[in-house]
Amino acid sequence: MFFFYNNRKPRQFGYKPILFNPDKDEFNERVHKIHKEMGVIEDNDYKPTIKGEFIKNTDHVRRKVNKEEGTSNSTSKRNVKLIIFLIVLVVIGYVLYFT
Repeated sequence: MFFFYNNRKPRQFGYKPILFNPDKDEFNERVHKIHKEMGVIEDNDYKPTIKGEFIKNTDHVRRKVNKEEGTSNSTSKRNVKLIIFLIVLVVIGYVLYFT
């Protein structure tokens, strides 16, 4: 059938650069320059890190990672509750049947 009233509109293009934040980059450069002037770090110690930035800044990947981390724990808890519930039912059935 045709759906005239509930037609979905196409998603709008809304690109947001994930790993580029000019304010944060400027702040990090200023902090690095200050630390270098104070002698806290050497010039060759500065290495920008982008490890984990993609996962941290994308919603769908972060949700998938959190879901994968939480499934084994919640599944095992659910299985333990189910086993305990079945044991309680067996005990109640045994008591009611033989008394």
